[in-house]
Amino acid sequence: MENNRVDEFIANPRRALFVLAGPVLISMAVETAYSIADTAFVGRLGAEAIAALSFASPLFFILIAVNAGISTGMSSMVARFLGAKDKEKAENSALHAAAISVFTALAVFILGLFILRPLLTLFGASGNVLELAVGFLQIIFAGTLFMFPAFTIDAIFSSEGNTLLSMKIQIFSLLVNIILDPILIYGFHLGVRGAALATLIATFFAFIVSIYYLKKKSYIKLDLNYFHFSWNIIKENFFIGVPSAFMIMLISLYVVFLNKFMASFGTDYVASFGLVSRLESVSILPPLGFSVALLTLTGMFYGAKRFDLLKEITWYAIEISTLFSIFIGIIFFIWPELFLSIFTSDSTLLSLGGRYLQLDVITFPLMAIALTATRALQGMGTGVPGFVANLVRIFVVAVPLAYLFVYVLGYGYLSIAWAMILGGLAASLVSVIWLKIKLKNVVNK
Repeated sequence: MENNRVDEFIANPRRALFVLAGPVLISMAVETAYSIADTAFVGRLGAEAIAALSFASPLFFILIAVNAGISTGMSSMVARFLGAKDKEKAENSALHAAAISVFTALAVFILGLFILRPLLTLFGASGNVLELAVGFLQIIFAGTLFMFPAFTIDAIFSSEGNTLLSMKIQIFSLLVNIILDPILIYGFHLGVRGAALATLIATFFAFIVSIYYLKKKSYIKLDLNYFHFSWNIIKENFFIGVPSAFMIMLISLYVVFLNKFMASFGTDYVASFGLVSRLESVSILPPLGFSVALLTLTGMFYGAKRFDLLKEITWYAIEISTLFSIFIGIIFFIWPELFLSIFTSDSTLLSLGGRYLQLDVITFPLMAIALTATRALQGMGTGVPGFVANLVRIFVVAVPLAYLFVYVLGYGYLSIAWAMILGGLAASLVSVIWLKIKLKNVVNK
């Protein structure tokens, strides 16, 4: 990639949204297909194995959150500097993010050696489920040494508008993972640990390939000769990235609470909720894809001072993301057990999960609105709204209501879905109001 693509995107913003989002959607679709296959492989090991993954997933997503925080702050700065035609500052921002990712990976790896068992116990895991979850996460935490730098390099490709290259690397990694999963889980009889080991190996290969393409194909280079230490870059990275990281951590903590509420009904309820969560990840694909593209575009348009295009593309992306989410929700509502049967043939899990999924689909468009709106704000250099929106969603509305419904009023497990719906509504309202205020201030500059 030899040229800055800002002028190309300015010429046709709506086309640019789909050009950037397309590869992201494809790579995420492959990733989701892998996640479904991975859950199907593990699901054949029994309800305890599924429950172990359900307990492990919040900590896994905390790792994703830390990665996302570093990459979001960097992506916003790089896109804005490219929009302003300042390649040197864009590259220096990327170098700072790469350094932060390496040091953070080391810290997380060391910390993970001590906290896994106490945290999982606190989350409600016990007995064999606890041992399975610990074994899975020990291997995943070792992979952070490759995961964090690879994630940062991937974000560099996306922030410069090269999502196609990012897609190729992710698909390669996922194919390695898919091939290794059945071999390690069943062939070597490693069970849940085999799934984690497959992820670690695939992440290592992704890291190696990412370095190769960074040198050969990227417009942004990580050349230490151009590194100029800057507290301002670090502060801005953290100002945008830390709220983004905490936002995803809140979501992980959210799942912890929901698992704990579900655990009060029994292991089957935790397992069925875990299966529904896997399908929920499909509904979030379009918003995720368009939001990644939107962050790049809003950053570039903001840096280029094309505030008219900034406003246009933001509302267009929200509209498209919401429509896709509604469509997926309708399909899941009509055939819930059909899709859940991908993971398990257990009639109890299918029944419990099917009823829950039919309510859960109401949250799909609400999540799409909140995610896309807050990602646009991140592109403009404002990271706090996403954190605040999820704080309202989780700790002001959803968790207190779920606690009230389950432990005080004695309602059934479906009341948890209603708490999630009301929380999603609150988050989308906060996000849209914040976005309107920000766009009004920007356009009036």
